[in-house]
Amino acid sequence: MSVIISNVVKGSYADKKRIKSGDILYSINGNSIEDVLDYRFFIRDKLLVLTFERDGKMKKRVIRKKEEDEIGLEFNTYLMDKQRSCKNKCIFCFIDQMPKGMRETLYFKDDDSRMSFLFGNYITLTNITEHEVDRIIKMHISPINISVHTTNPELRVQMMKNKWAGDSLKILYRLADAGVKINCQLVLCPGINDGDELKRSIADLTALYPAVTSVACVPVGLTKFRDGLANLVGYNKDTATNTLEIIEKMGDECIAKYGERIVFASDEFYIKSGKSLPKSEYYGDYDQLDNGVGLCALLEDEFNAALEMTEGADYKSNCTIATGVAAAPLLTQLVDKVQEKWHNIECNVVPIVNDYFGHEITVAGLLTATDLINQLKGKKLGDRLLLPSAMFRSEGDVTLDDYSWEDIENALGVKVVQVSNDGFELLNAILDV
Repeated sequence: MSVIISNVVKGSYADKKRIKSGDILYSINGNSIEDVLDYRFFIRDKLLVLTFERDGKMKKRVIRKKEEDEIGLEFNTYLMDKQRSCKNKCIFCFIDQMPKGMRETLYFKDDDSRMSFLFGNYITLTNITEHEVDRIIKMHISPINISVHTTNPELRVQMMKNKWAGDSLKILYRLADAGVKINCQLVLCPGINDGDELKRSIADLTALYPAVTSVACVPVGLTKFRDGLANLVGYNKDTATNTLEIIEKMGDECIAKYGERIVFASDEFYIKSGKSLPKSEYYGDYDQLDNGVGLCALLEDEFNAALEMTEGADYKSNCTIATGVAAAPLLTQLVDKVQEKWHNIECNVVPIVNDYFGHEITVAGLLTATDLINQLKGKKLGDRLLLPSAMFRSEGDVTLDDYSWEDIENALGVKVVQVSNDGFELLNAILDV
C-alpha cells in the first residue's frame, strides 16, 4: 500500500530531508502505510526510516526527532483513501427514513473503524477486516465506539439484516480481551431489543468492564418517511418508563459491583417518561455526550455556574431562543432564572415542531430551516434569534435542508446567533455579552 504526500510543511523534518509533495509514501521503519492511523502510530519513534517513490524511483530518508514531534507530512484526507460505507440494512436506520432530494452527503452510511477513532463515529463490526482487528489490537487504538444494539446473535442478524452481524460480535470480545477501551451503543426498539433482551445485552456488555467503559441506551428515532420499511413504533410514556427502570436498576448494580455506573439512558428516555433528569454527578465523565447522554445535566450545571459567577451590570436584552420540543422545557427553566436576576431581560423560548421529518423527532439537531421559518414567520423575535449550533452542519454552516444562517436571517429579518450546548455560552448569548 502507499499514499501520496500532498504537502510538506516548510522547515519541518521532512522538508529538511528534501521530501516533496507528490512523493508516494510506502513505509515507515518497514511498516506499510495505508491510512492516517498507520502514519500516526509509526511516526512516534525517535528514529524513522521513510521509504517513498519519486518519478518511478524508490528512495529512503532517515529522520531523527524528538518522540512527540511531527515530521511535517500532510495528506489530502484523514483516511488517505475512500471512507467505507455500511453494508447493513438496519430496521431502524435513520438514513433509510430520510426524504429524497437532500444533499448527497447526508445519505452516506459510515461504518469505518478509522472514523471511530478519529471522530468518535460508531461502527457495527460487520465491515471490518481481520487485518484491521489485528491492527487495532497491535496499536491499542482506544476508544473504539461500537453500535451493538443487542448481544443476542440471532436477534442482531434480524435487526441489522446482515447474516454476519451475529458472528461479528466475537470481535467485540476479542477487542475487550486485548484491553481496548470500548464505548457501546444500543438503539432500542420497543418490543424488539428492550425488556429481557435489553437485560441480556447490558449484562453481557458490563461483564466486559473495564474494557467496556460505557453503554448508551438510545430510543429509536422514527420519521414519517417509513413506507416499505419495518413496522416499528416509538416509545411512549409507559414503555419509556419501563425501559428506564431496567437501565437505572442495572446501572445501580454496576456501581455496587465496579464502582461505576457504566450503563446510561439518553436524555430522551427521561423526557419521554416524564421523569426528572439526573444531576451532573450521575454521569461521571460524560463518556456518551454524543449519544445525548447527560447533555441536559451538563448544560444546566454549566448555566447555573455561569449565572452565579456573573454579577454587576443590569443587563438589558430582547431575544428569542428556538429549539427542539425536547429541550424547550429545560431552556424555559434556565431563562426564568435569568429573568429573576435581571428584570430587563426579555427572552422567549419557542419549541419548533418537526413537521419536516415528523412529530416523533423532537431533538434540536434534526431541526430544519423550513420548519423554523414557517413557525417563526411574522412573530416578534426581538433583536436576536438564538439557534442551537447542532442545527448547522460543518460543511458550509448549512442546515439539513441546505439553508445557511444568512438565509434564515433574510427570511425572518433578525440576527441569528448560533449557540453550542454550553451553559456559559448560552448565558452570554441571552445577555448579549
